[in-house]
Amino acid sequence: MRRSLALPAFALLIGAVLPLSAGDFAVLKSETETARKELVTMVLYPGKRGPEQQKLVKDTANAVSAHLAKLKAPAGRGPQFKELKETWEAFKHTRETELVPAILAGEKEKAEKIAAGIQKVRLERCYALMLELDK
Repeated sequence: MRRSLALPAFALLIGAVLPLSAGDFAVLKSETETARKELVTMVLYPGKRGPEQQKLVKDTANAVSAHLAKLKAPAGRGPQFKELKETWEAFKHTRETELVPAILAGEKEKAEKIAAGIQKVRLERCYALMLELDK
């Protein structure tokens, strides 16, 4: 029995234009957790710092950005949504320009300072905003 891919493809297409539904920010949070997991893998396992893992780290963060770009602020929550977008972009920028390069250069203390400092604060704020926006 052959299954048609037309219906799932159509569902994906219309999903991009349907109004926001409950759970959109929970999905975004899950994607953010995946991006974090890939970075933690890079930190914990020096053998996982090659091109393949670097691509996973970049691709998972880009997936969060792409998903966030498709979302709109829930009614009455424009300021929180704007803060989420700004906080994520700052988080991602620091991750790509400071944290990952420090990890790859073996600068453990520098990487730990960035990760346990501003990046931890930003990530926690993103999670809190996602939770708030998903209500």
